[in-house]
Amino acid sequence: MSKICQITGKKTQVGNNVSHSKRRTKRKFEVNLHKKKFYWVEQDMWIELTVSAHALRTINKIGLNAALKRAEKEGILDFKDIVILSL
Repeated sequence: MSKICQITGKKTQVGNNVSHSKRRTKRKFEVNLHKKKFYWVEQDMWIELTVSAHALRTINKIGLNAALKRAEKEGILDFKDIVILSL
């Protein structure tokens, strides 16, 4: 699976390393991603999402259900990509 946040859509960016002599070489800025288990109260099940640190703050602020609906509305999340855990 690619390194993309399932809630915010953040992905790897490309930039430059700049040395002291101002010489530029290409580099990647990776996203701070984590696989995290969440309890989805509305559906009464556990799910596993790949989320960035920014997305964790968003989920804490507006709630899991609202964050999932927002991601689906923006076209970032497809519900078939959510891993359903049977615990």
